[in-house]
Amino acid sequence: MNNQFDVAVIGAGAAGMMCAAVAGQRGRSVVLIDHATRLAEKIRISGGGRCNFTNLQAGPQNYVSQNPHFCRSALSRYTAQDFLALVKRYRIGWHEKHKGQLFCDQSAEQIIDMLKAECDAGRVSWRMPCKVAAVGREGEHYRLETDGGVISARSVVVATGGLSIPKIGATDFGFRLAKQFGLKLVEPRPALVPLTFDTAAWAPFVPLAGIALEVDIETGEKKSKAQFREDLLFTHRGLSGPAVLQISSFWEPGASLALDLVPETDVASVLIEGKATLKKNLANLLSQWLPARLAEGWLAANGFRADTRIADMPDKQLRRLGESLNRWSIVPNGSEGYRKAEVTRGGVDTRELSQQTMMAAKAPGLHFIGEAVDVTGWLGGYNFQWAWSSGVAAGLSV
Repeated sequence: MNNQFDVAVIGAGAAGMMCAAVAGQRGRSVVLIDHATRLAEKIRISGGGRCNFTNLQAGPQNYVSQNPHFCRSALSRYTAQDFLALVKRYRIGWHEKHKGQLFCDQSAEQIIDMLKAECDAGRVSWRMPCKVAAVGREGEHYRLETDGGVISARSVVVATGGLSIPKIGATDFGFRLAKQFGLKLVEPRPALVPLTFDTAAWAPFVPLAGIALEVDIETGEKKSKAQFREDLLFTHRGLSGPAVLQISSFWEPGASLALDLVPETDVASVLIEGKATLKKNLANLLSQWLPARLAEGWLAANGFRADTRIADMPDKQLRRLGESLNRWSIVPNGSEGYRKAEVTRGGVDTRELSQQTMMAAKAPGLHFIGEAVDVTGWLGGYNFQWAWSSGVAAGLSV
């Protein structure tokens, strides 16, 4: 078995397979190594099994990083339209959901099969399942000690992902390797993750678990403020849904969230101005904006009787009720962690890497791509696009 290659790619996920395919089709001899027994599990489970494989709106503005301009080069050189053209070439049916999100019509397996076919077209060699125990430098080559023997390669591409979802094989291998070669890390943490709250403080909202509605959500100070309009989901331990997953990438521990449960409606003004003409009780009135169960639960959690007629309430109480709906301020005590996080925020500091080639300046021939890098996309296909774009950038340079 040949154990000498031009390129060794560690990690056969989205970024790794993309990189290996591009490098192989350029005539490089490539070996793709992965410790998992099942290929690309994170692709397989994404998008409810249909893989939200890109977003037509993907641009630097949709990514979180200490250097938000780093991703610009790769994203502009390999765009969402470029990946979509590949999907069309393989005749994979797809559809667009809201806000530019593209999904397979049938199955995420089609994206995996496509990437594997692209690797085969580049005559990529596979080592799977195969664990890498150590990586060292020998002259102009890297020496990889694996449980399948020693592999020698001129270039190594680290595409091992982040720490999210350990039950499908996520590890800190890539981060440990970066440290070994003297590269700085931006502290990793869970992102695109449900947020949790103090058990006692959240008790009034536990009965609301399962309720979903569209909200405005924001966090941060003026210059660093992030805000989204997305669906919110109440859970037994806190909040989830696209709104919270989006804001979780920006939320800092100890900071508050501000939620508007009735966007574009000044609830206090409507209640006060309607006192003379609206004969409904509070629960019925709020149900025009909120799911009925949420309307009743919200009133109970805020000390109001559901059957109270608004005509019998002072303006001060109506204003307080309205403001509680339009400006609900809460402070999470944490998140559901990597087991529920879709991605990892942080990773290899982009200042250590070339934005054109993804190579580490301190370690010629060593590249980091995908989720291992401090580039984290919004929810909605952006992280897959970064995987494709960064994979191509490295694949064209190794």
